[in-house]
Amino acid sequence: MKDITNSFRSYFYPTTALVFYQNDGALNETYVEHFDMEDGKPVNPHPLSTEAAKRLATALQVDEDKINLLKSDGILQNNVLSFDAKKSAIIWYTKSQLKQLHFSDGLGIKSGKANVPPLVWKADKDSLQIFALASNRKPTLKSDLHYAPFFNIYQDGSVCMGTVSINTSETGSLKELMSLWENYFFNSYFSHLMADHNPVNGNCVLLWESLIDTDKQFPTDMLIKTNKKLKDILL
Repeated sequence: MKDITNSFRSYFYPTTALVFYQNDGALNETYVEHFDMEDGKPVNPHPLSTEAAKRLATALQVDEDKINLLKSDGILQNNVLSFDAKKSAIIWYTKSQLKQLHFSDGLGIKSGKANVPPLVWKADKDSLQIFALASNRKPTLKSDLHYAPFFNIYQDGSVCMGTVSINTSETGSLKELMSLWENYFFNSYFSHLMADHNPVNGNCVLLWESLIDTDKQFPTDMLIKTNKKLKDILL
């Protein structure tokens, strides 16, 4: 019988060595010498060629798109609707809930707790869009999206975070990215309607004045439908 054990192993042999020389003068110049290897010993020293330098740069190149790719923390949460790891983007929804809301003095609304409607969130590491839902049920592809009934949100759902310092670049966790954006949004101060876009069927100021520090559920009949369904914003 033929012994083929060595066929299953990968051996690595030294083939090249680089030595970097640097002077201690004012110009602080560097010179790189390239050695071939024979029997584990450096031989044939010569300057590093341009072609060899290019091959070295290619070998050391890091694919930044693969850094901090989004990944799940075990089993996906039930409220995750879609995500794209390469784009570091995710879509999720939250049910109606009681949240602390902050309003700037210019609106004349006191800050406090109020029930907010079910929401659909679409985010990457740089931007956030929010839409509202008329029901707490998990949305389907055909579910209508409504304008999120908050200040500081453009008609396309994009959120203006103002002076809030956003730092999501280091996270690769779906759960953490979702939590960061929700905290950023609800801990920011609502200040004004964007480009005269009124997101509700009525007066937005009076609506929130009537809900703050009460047990009232958000009146979903005041939501206004967009021209989009969930399928239109999926990643």
